[in-house]
Amino acid sequence: MKRLTINDIEEILHSRVKDDQFKTLKSLPTPDSFKDMQKATTRIIKAIHNGETINVVGDYDVDGVTSTAIMVNFFTSLGVEINYIIPNRFEHGYGLSPNILEEIYDGIIITVDNGISAIEAANICKQRGLDLIITDHHTVGLELPDAYAIINPKQSDCTFPFKDICGAQVAWYLCASIKNGLNFKYNLMELFDLLSLAIVADIMPMKSLNQTMVKAGLKSIQNSQRPCMVALRQRYGLDVVTEEDIGFKIAPLINCAGRMSDPSIALEFLLSFDKIEANMQLDYLIELNEMRKQEQLQIFNEAKEQVNENDKVVVVASDSWNEGIIGIVASKLCEKYKKPSIVFSVNEIKAKASARSTAQVNLYELIASCSEVLDGFGGHKQAAGLSLHKSKITQFKEMLNINIEQQIVLEEDVETNSLGEFCISEVGENIYNLIESYRPYGITNPYPIFTFSNMEVLNATKIGKNKEYTKLEVSNGNISIEVVVFIDFDEVAVGQKISFTANISKNEFRGEVKFNLMFKELL
Repeated sequence: MKRLTINDIEEILHSRVKDDQFKTLKSLPTPDSFKDMQKATTRIIKAIHNGETINVVGDYDVDGVTSTAIMVNFFTSLGVEINYIIPNRFEHGYGLSPNILEEIYDGIIITVDNGISAIEAANICKQRGLDLIITDHHTVGLELPDAYAIINPKQSDCTFPFKDICGAQVAWYLCASIKNGLNFKYNLMELFDLLSLAIVADIMPMKSLNQTMVKAGLKSIQNSQRPCMVALRQRYGLDVVTEEDIGFKIAPLINCAGRMSDPSIALEFLLSFDKIEANMQLDYLIELNEMRKQEQLQIFNEAKEQVNENDKVVVVASDSWNEGIIGIVASKLCEKYKKPSIVFSVNEIKAKASARSTAQVNLYELIASCSEVLDGFGGHKQAAGLSLHKSKITQFKEMLNINIEQQIVLEEDVETNSLGEFCISEVGENIYNLIESYRPYGITNPYPIFTFSNMEVLNATKIGKNKEYTKLEVSNGNISIEVVVFIDFDEVAVGQKISFTANISKNEFRGEVKFNLMFKELL
């Protein structure tokens, strides 16, 4: 493996972005390139003028909650009151469902971050004379809902030039179109703090349009006077906000409300009117998140006991697992075993699952190949949800492990791919600042990871509240460096020589700056 210089690394990072479209906010594509955007906009403006009820139906994850918050903020600025609902997964199920429609009586319905698979609900809307406008970004199935308008860049006849955007971005573009249609003076940049939460949390490819929006959104979070953003900055000491702060600190808090209780709690936090209210709600979200962590660890440990490491797809199930947490457990299993992972929460009749995939396997296509045994499914390349009769779990697992052989391997960057060999003597301010200059990172533009070979373990210490993490001190014979291990990890022995991949991190404590390594994978 090639030993990299700092110049080599700069060339690699520059090559990732040099051909990107939409590198500036001024170059972003316009709303009218979406299929049905004008039709939807005209109908919504008519509803505003006629005083019709405007119902917005969101989703319980970060993308769905922030999409709803974006719509509420925008319509409030217009002086238009809207009725907004975020389904509770334990009571309503996912997205626009017949259950949700029992709470909507008149007017028009706008979905955000859901709806593309709501066939039954769309038919009910049609029967009741409710015009349904779907805004979504999930993969389009063989059958489309019978809706008044569908705004989704993944429709084959949609001309929007960048397909891999999240639900909040589609909602933001709808707001932009309404703004233009009404000739309303409103700075859509005011919504970029919320927008960037969704793009990062929903793991959108971090290039082109997405990277441009997130870069602006991170600055917006840093300067935002929105009470929830002020509370987050102060609570976590976020002088400079990065995409990692969103991914590891903020997004789990927004997500945990829908996982453990009611997603409306997270929405109320994002819509807080003052700092006192925001801090009270943040306290509650932090408490819920701690409960989530404990329950997640228990489910993860139980799930590992079911894993057959010979399977190409991990499938586990239990009737005692919280369906709000199985998605994050699926992510952890996928990370540990480097395989698509599907986790079922089972009740008396039905089994619901969350699925996550590696970058090499198109999860949506893999699940679609087994659709004959499913009651329903939806999602995209790397994340999906599905349901089936509990008696069919074993059959589904067998089909997956056969059908994955026929799946086309996706040629995408894998997060744990190393750029090459790097020397620990070069780990310092120069390489760190270079890497920071190419933020934000994410899928297709992963944070740079390097290989460190033949390192002697000088020390190994358990750290963390529950001693669940490990801190290593390793040496190349001349100098030593700390390596922090934040994943499920079998201990290595002092004196052992190891090779591993890691990224470079900066640690500041009481004015002292240290550079260390964040462990990724043992080689």
